Amino acid sequence: MDAPLVSTEWLAAHLDTVRVADASWTMPDDKRNPAAEFEAMHIPGAVFFDIDAISDPASPLPHTMPDAADFADAMGRLGIGDGERVVVYDGTGIFSAPRAWWMLRAMGHENVFVLNGGLPKWRRDGYAVESGGTAAVPATFTTRPLAGLARDFGQVKAALGRVQIADARSAARFRGEEAEPRPGLRAGHMPGAKNTPWRSLLTQENTLKPDEELRAVFQAAQVDPLRPVITTCGSGISAAIVMLALEKIGAADVSLYDGSWAEWGGRADAPIETGAP
Repeated sequence: MDAPLVSTEWLAAHLDTVRVADASWTMPDDKRNPAAEFEAMHIPGAVFFDIDAISDPASPLPHTMPDAADFADAMGRLGIGDGERVVVYDGTGIFSAPRAWWMLRAMGHENVFVLNGGLPKWRRDGYAVESGGTAAVPATFTTRPLAGLARDFGQVKAALGRVQIADARSAARFRGEEAEPRPGLRAGHMPGAKNTPWRSLLTQENTLKPDEELRAVFQAAQVDPLRPVITTCGSGISAAIVMLALEKIGAADVSLYDGSWAEWGGRADAPIETGAP
């Protein structure tokens, strides 16, 4: 185990003593169905952590964190209970699993890890998979929300110029040269934000890069892991990859802006810059 990650070898050796959750999510343009892919193939014993379903139904924004009671109910139905060691993974390698990792931690469940390389690496390494659904034994999940891990619009706006903002979107979207995939959003970035494209943190096999390479990426982006950082992206998915990478190299004060650009880019009272920082 190399917190906040676990390897496929570690998971295979501890599969009977952990709760495994498939948190696969894909962009709409990918034309994939993560729930159907889970039914077709998943790590033995895994349950499906549906990021879109485990969200606030009253929010106009995509997959917003639900309230504590709804989250506790969803985790209980998945069989994720108090004190359990949880490993989350996704079908891309590392993409959406860090979002589930952040959600669990933000709700007070610290004993959660991300499978480095996800299902693709699990299969490449020759481990077994299964198909069909998984009948979870209902559990009791007690939420203890940690406000320091999640930021809202007002908090982020107040932090501009004082706290580092690490934006996980592509360089073209960050600079405002490429239209946002969600209609009605302005292009650009928050004033003073630093661009740390999530793909720059991963290897070609979609595993997290080694620590020294991660440090080099953040250094090049002028993001100091020793100072507070707020991560953001398009809708709060890839921002969690940046958070995962920062915590992997020892950052102690990292939070995530849940609304991300889906909210910021749609608000007239949100300041925006374009071009290179």
